[in-house]
Amino acid sequence: AIAYGLTAAGSRGWTDAVVLVSIAAGAIALAAFIRVEARARTPMMPLTLFRSRAFSGTNALTLLLYFALSGAMFLLPFNLIDIHGYSAAAAGAAFLPFTLIMGGLSRWSGGLVDRYGPRAPLVAGPAVTAIGFALLAVPGEGGAYWSTFLPAMLAMGFGMAISVAPLTTTVMAAVEDRHAGAASGINNAVARIAGMLAVAALGPLAVGVFGHVLATETAGLDLAAEARAALLAEVPRLAQARLPEGIGAELRDPLRQAIVDAFLASFRVTMALAAGMALLGSICAAFTVGRGRPRAGG
Repeated sequence: AIAYGLTAAGSRGWTDAVVLVSIAAGAIALAAFIRVEARARTPMMPLTLFRSRAFSGTNALTLLLYFALSGAMFLLPFNLIDIHGYSAAAAGAAFLPFTLIMGGLSRWSGGLVDRYGPRAPLVAGPAVTAIGFALLAVPGEGGAYWSTFLPAMLAMGFGMAISVAPLTTTVMAAVEDRHAGAASGINNAVARIAGMLAVAALGPLAVGVFGHVLATETAGLDLAAEARAALLAEVPRLAQARLPEGIGAELRDPLRQAIVDAFLASFRVTMALAAGMALLGSICAAFTVGRGRPRAGG
C-alpha cells in the first residue's frame, strides 16, 4: 500500500485522496504487524533481535544501500537507451563489469570479516559504492562508454563486492544460532523492501524534477497553449516523452534538447540522492558495527 501510494503520487499528486489513503493504510498495517509480533508467543519476526545494535545497524545499512542500488539500476537504462542511444542489448551489456566484479570477488570479500572484522568493510564498501553513484551523475549527452559509465560500474561493483558478504556474515553472527534463519529472512526482506520503495519513491522524484526543468527550459519558446499542454502531459514518460504533433520544424530541435536536459537534470538529482543514501549507510555502519566479529546475541 505504501509503495502504491508513492508510485501514484507521481501522476496523481501528493494531495490526492488515493495517495494519502494508500500511504496511511500501509502505515497502519505496518504498525499493526509490529504490535502483533510484539505480543505473539512464536513471532514470525522476533522483535528481540533488534536489541542487538549490530543486527539493527546492518539491517539499516541494507535498507539504505539497496534503496540506492535499486533506484540507480531502475533509472540508468533510461539514460543509456533514450539519451545515449544504446540498444537494449548494449544497455544490458553495460552492467557486465558490475556483475563480473561482484561475482569474481565474492570469495575474497567473504574473508574480509575474518581478517579485519566487519566494521572496516561495511564502512568502506558503501562509501566506494556511493562514489560509483556519484560518477553516474557526471556524463552528459554523448561520450564513449569507457569514459562515461565504465568508471561508475567499476566503483559500484567493487563497493558492493566489499559490502555484501560481510553484511550477510554480520547479520547472521549478531544473533543466537537458533535465530539464524529468522535473521537471514529479515535481512533478505529488508533488501527486497528497499528495492520496492526505491522504485516507488525515486520515480515520482525523477518525474517531478523532469517536469520542473522541462517547463523552465521551454518557457521562452513560442509554443501554442495546446502544444505546451501536450508536452507537459508527456512528463511521466521522462526521456521517452514525445514531441507535440503539428509543431514547426524550427521548434523540434530545441524541444528535443529540452527533454534531454530535463532528463539529465532529474537523473543527476536521483543519482546524488542514491550516493547520499549509500554514504549514510556507511556512516550507520561506523556507529553500530563493532570492530571485532559480532558475538551471538549482540
